Amino acid sequence: MNKDILKSGPQNFIKNNWNTDILSLLLKKPVFPNISQRELVAQLEAKKKCQYKLPTWFNTSNIFYPNKLNIEQTSSEITAEYKARLVDGKSLMDMTGGLGVDSFYFSKKMETITHCEVNANLSEIAAHNFKILKVGNCDFLVGDGPEFLRNKKQRFDWIYVDPSRRHNVKGKVFRLEEGEPNIPQNIDLIFERTDSVLLKTSPLLDLTAAINVLKNVAQIHVVAVQNEVKEVLFILKKEKKESLLIKTVDLQKEKEVHFAFLWDEEKTSEVKYGHPEGFLYEPNAAILKAGRFNSVGKQLGLKKIAPHSHLYTSKEQIDFPGRVLKIKKVLPYQKKAMKSLTGTRANITTRNFPETVQQLRKKFQLLDGGEDYLFFTTAANSKRIVICCIKVL
Repeated sequence: MNKDILKSGPQNFIKNNWNTDILSLLLKKPVFPNISQRELVAQLEAKKKCQYKLPTWFNTSNIFYPNKLNIEQTSSEITAEYKARLVDGKSLMDMTGGLGVDSFYFSKKMETITHCEVNANLSEIAAHNFKILKVGNCDFLVGDGPEFLRNKKQRFDWIYVDPSRRHNVKGKVFRLEEGEPNIPQNIDLIFERTDSVLLKTSPLLDLTAAINVLKNVAQIHVVAVQNEVKEVLFILKKEKKESLLIKTVDLQKEKEVHFAFLWDEEKTSEVKYGHPEGFLYEPNAAILKAGRFNSVGKQLGLKKIAPHSHLYTSKEQIDFPGRVLKIKKVLPYQKKAMKSLTGTRANITTRNFPETVQQLRKKFQLLDGGEDYLFFTTAANSKRIVICCIKVL
């Protein structure tokens, strides 16, 4: 951490030039003594990445930014704030503290935070930024999280961990056993120091596989932002008694869309199938990731178009966690019927359908955009159909 970057001259330059052309700046002579152009560019690139993801950091003076990869890997403020809602008590240990975005929001909820980070430089950066952000209830430790737990007998109300998903040889990894630290391998040790664990994982993680290798999963939270799944969170309890609860949330600009169900409900939920009528419903990304499709239909009293379509229908419109569309007509996927759509401007979606959106656009000269929506799918009777709709929500 080059502290010369924190002087007023470099700070003013970073504030006024964060959106400048990086390549041209790299080719110039150093702007400031004791600060290389590469170091200066690294600050500019990282600050730019914070504009929307970490607005508190972006809008605060005298922040020291780590490299842009650290910014890419850290939680966004909107997801960090959500995680802070899930914990309670007085003390929390962040085993993989990183830049400290999650710890920052946990500090608003807990009396004391222990930020543990194996990278000494990143720990120093986080500690500096917390002083600037006026966070006074966080201790910073440099070292390996599991090693700290083995050597210290301290207990915490919660332990939070976000394992690194980058392997020196394999590159990006998605299985929990390949993360650093290895949570399945260290879970007994972690439960010696806490009764409650919050684990952040990749959006690509297979939920069933994770449940099988973890102990005492009490809740799973699938967190989407603007209908894009960003995180899957596991709450582990040392004394788990209740049924596994799945909570999905889509954090939108003006509202949050929540939907919850029990993991085992899917096995016993009998869903009805029916031809599209009245309204069509497409679950949001968080529900699709959770994969409890029968539970959605049963809870909301909807008919499913087909076993593998993951589209639902009803005569009357209902409040639904996802897209709601009014059906204009349903066409059989036949050459004669499709002639009426040639040249149409529409948004196209395929569900359980053998052809891609690109192939369909080319085949039927379908233009992109407009107010119409075309869903190419397979009905419960195995016949291919096209559902023509307009968006309601």
